[in-house]
Amino acid sequence: MYRLKSRAIGLLGVFFGILFGAAVAVSGQGSFGIENETTIFDQAGRKVDASSGFQRIISLYGAHTENLFLLGAGASVIGVSRNEAYPPEALTRPVFSYRDDPEKFMAVRPDLVLIRPMIDRGYPQFVKRLEKSGIVVVSLQPATIEEMFVYWRILGALTHRRARAEEMVRRFKETVSVIRSIPRKGTDRKRVYFEAIHSKMKTFSPESMAIFALETAGGINVASDAAPVRKTNIAAYGKERILSHSSIIDVYLAQYGAMNRPSVSLIKNEPGFNIIEAVKNNQVFIIDEMIVSRPTLRLLEGIYKIGTILYPNLFTEKFRAALPALTGRN
Repeated sequence: MYRLKSRAIGLLGVFFGILFGAAVAVSGQGSFGIENETTIFDQAGRKVDASSGFQRIISLYGAHTENLFLLGAGASVIGVSRNEAYPPEALTRPVFSYRDDPEKFMAVRPDLVLIRPMIDRGYPQFVKRLEKSGIVVVSLQPATIEEMFVYWRILGALTHRRARAEEMVRRFKETVSVIRSIPRKGTDRKRVYFEAIHSKMKTFSPESMAIFALETAGGINVASDAAPVRKTNIAAYGKERILSHSSIIDVYLAQYGAMNRPSVSLIKNEPGFNIIEAVKNNQVFIIDEMIVSRPTLRLLEGIYKIGTILYPNLFTEKFRAALPALTGRN
């Protein structure tokens, strides 16, 4: 019954999105989108009136923060999460956490707190206390590229920077199109295993942003049969399945971040990994999760970075200079 109800809600979201010409995404964690000119709805089903725009925003997710600054709404950001790293201006803002007493939030009078679904699920009392005090809460975390576009448009609606959000979408799509148009005649496509969490031998789900980055750069995902864990962008795989592909893994990529802190030596010395072709040929590389797993324009940097690893003769500095979204040119 719950699945049928969720599916019905998702279909209704799509219907109203078409009716109003709005942007709608149906994620594994709930549908979200723009219902009409003044209303957005988040992944928890909240409907928010964005007609007046929000001027005092606390962001509890680094991607929210990065996108707000890119939209030109950095002056409205009055607080950020503990693990901010980009842009540098974000590091000057006061730090907040969902583990803090809600009174700390109320003391600075935010009109909007941006969170993500894990906070909604794990700290419901914290969220309810904020809402009870009159603070608007919006929960978002896109999992796919199409959802990312909707997410950017929602942030644009919330901050009255819709045109900037559309520009971000346009620049992303155009740059991806240019990258995909690189002539690859005579170039052997590299087969890649992309690690998400080393200790648990997990990879990325086929629809994730990380795999989009890999495939856009021209790589072949050897774990295309991986099944997502609880509808997330992470997929279970296991050592046995990795080693079953040992003879065809040309490159072994691993993201580095809060949940995964591998090193080349750790991967190369993993028991049994000595039979993997990429390990034998010193083709093991670490890449920052912030440019391959976060829904920001820097995902283009991740695509380019992967490209330089797989096809250095194609992804040159000269080629990079021709990509407007990576050089700041329009």
